[in-house]
Amino acid sequence: MLTLATVNPGEPEVFASLQGEGPSMGRPSIFVRLSRCNLACRWCDTAYTWRFSGDNRPHRDEVAFERGDNQLSLDEAEVAALILAHSEDRLVITGGEPLMQGAALAKLVTMLKDARPALHVEVETNGTVAPHPALDGLIDQYNVSPKLAHSGNAPDLALVPERLEAWAGDLRAWFKFVVATPADLAEIESLQHRYGIAADHLFVMPEGTASAVLRERSRWLAEEALERGWRFTDRLHIHLYGDTRGT
Repeated sequence: MLTLATVNPGEPEVFASLQGEGPSMGRPSIFVRLSRCNLACRWCDTAYTWRFSGDNRPHRDEVAFERGDNQLSLDEAEVAALILAHSEDRLVITGGEPLMQGAALAKLVTMLKDARPALHVEVETNGTVAPHPALDGLIDQYNVSPKLAHSGNAPDLALVPERLEAWAGDLRAWFKFVVATPADLAEIESLQHRYGIAADHLFVMPEGTASAVLRERSRWLAEEALERGWRFTDRLHIHLYGDTRGT
């Protein structure tokens, strides 16, 4: 069984859209959003995947979501059918933290690859969880987003040395750091040097859920990326659709 997020109560968040971030930005993709996360970012724009009633971990909106309305369990075959109903050749598995459900994801992706061998599969992860052995060989791309100090997560939870070393050595892994202020850049540089993250696999992205905020931060962040040889990514889906589910 897989635990998914919902667009509306009882409606799993499986949809087609343009990838909004990172190395695949702008590509038509199928998305499946899983529920549950082992971290709690203060600025998380998908808090409905983890901040359920009774969860007091800090979040800037301080909204508590009802689990029954925002979480749904389906077996792997049901999820595969929902995905294969779309014709796009790229799948993005996002969350929450998808790798918490690695064994079930391995079953799902095996079904999908059997039905559509050319399907390109991306996993978006916070970088703290090792891929399940049965899943890892099926994944074409990892979008790894380690959480910096401004996320509000304790460093020993958010920045796991053995995992960061492993991701930095995996050519399928692309790093994406969320940046709120110029002060975040020194932390990124430190992580890059410590773990040997290749500059051409390192993206910086402005934090924000409104176009105006993203544009303001992009002005200075793009220049900083240029100076350091990093790559820059916007949040295309925010500009196109706003901060909405299923987009």
